[in-house]
Amino acid sequence: MRVYWHDDALVHDTGAGIFEHPPSPLVEVPELHPENAERIRNIRAALKNGPIAERLEWHDGRHAVREELEMLHLPEYLDSVQAFCAAGGGYLTQSTPVVERSWDAALAAAGTALEATAAVLRGECDLAYALVRPPGHHAQPDRADGYCLFSNAALAAELARRRGAERVAVLDWDVHHGNGTQECFWHRGDVLAVSFHMRHGSWGPSHPQTGAPDEVGEGEGAGRNVNMELPVGTGDEGYRRAMARAVEPVVDAFRPDLIVIACGQDASQFDPNGRMCVSMAGFRDLGAAARALADRHCGGRMVLVQEGGYGRTYSGLCMHATLEGVLGTDPLLDDPMAYLPDDEDRADAAIEAVRAAMAPFWD
Repeated sequence: MRVYWHDDALVHDTGAGIFEHPPSPLVEVPELHPENAERIRNIRAALKNGPIAERLEWHDGRHAVREELEMLHLPEYLDSVQAFCAAGGGYLTQSTPVVERSWDAALAAAGTALEATAAVLRGECDLAYALVRPPGHHAQPDRADGYCLFSNAALAAELARRRGAERVAVLDWDVHHGNGTQECFWHRGDVLAVSFHMRHGSWGPSHPQTGAPDEVGEGEGAGRNVNMELPVGTGDEGYRRAMARAVEPVVDAFRPDLIVIACGQDASQFDPNGRMCVSMAGFRDLGAAARALADRHCGGRMVLVQEGGYGRTYSGLCMHATLEGVLGTDPLLDDPMAYLPDDEDRADAAIEAVRAAMAPFWD
């Protein structure tokens, strides 16, 4: 499997403050913005130093060129982001800070996703992963949103379409609704956009979409937009069932020529930006299920593009587990932080232990 990387992923400085908002005199010790370089350095370290390393080939990414960005983004939007960064940056949206070199990082994120996709389309590999930031799945044709500047995974899907793939499926298991991907292909019948996400609704002018199941697309795109909206705390088994019972049948009916995964780890049990409680085992199963779909429909061809994942240590381990699933290995890493799964027997045992300990006092 090929992994694509560009060092400009590290020059996008999102600063520190109150989580994703600017500093405040009410907070003596600010915290890093959740979308920071440290998180992606840890993902890189897990893949380079973990037991999966021998199965990965590292390749250089590149910057996207203007014409590639204009496949989906409006020229005036691109002009505005470039000018905003060149002027020193600030907050593009209430949660999306940029600096001057954020423009370079965004170009590298889009271009590296496109380079990974092109390698698969050229037949150089069947599986490629673009380890990029800033993420992209909230970026719409005409606006930034939710830490995202350019719609990296959507651009990868669009490149595939323009290079001969008749149908492309984008599966997005980042914890938030992939509203940017949805908006890019809302009226299109040639791209299936599937988003697994925590139920959160619209969060303002930059994200007017709700992510609800009734947002299904319009015109030729009707039935091509699938919002798998899940309740808080769904966990591994809920994600497995959502994939098997709702998503796989839709993908099977669509019969894609290529699958693009918008791959985030912020559904994990230790993420500060989500509450979905997915463990390494859950991500491993998602990777394996996606690979099975790619084998069934696409000759095994699949591109993964990094999205969120803000638990700075656990995200890297979850990405390692995801690629274990994609590559079909036995589990290579134990989960150092996994909770024991709940079951009635253990709960009953705990209840009876308390009852026994307290019985003398109750009597």
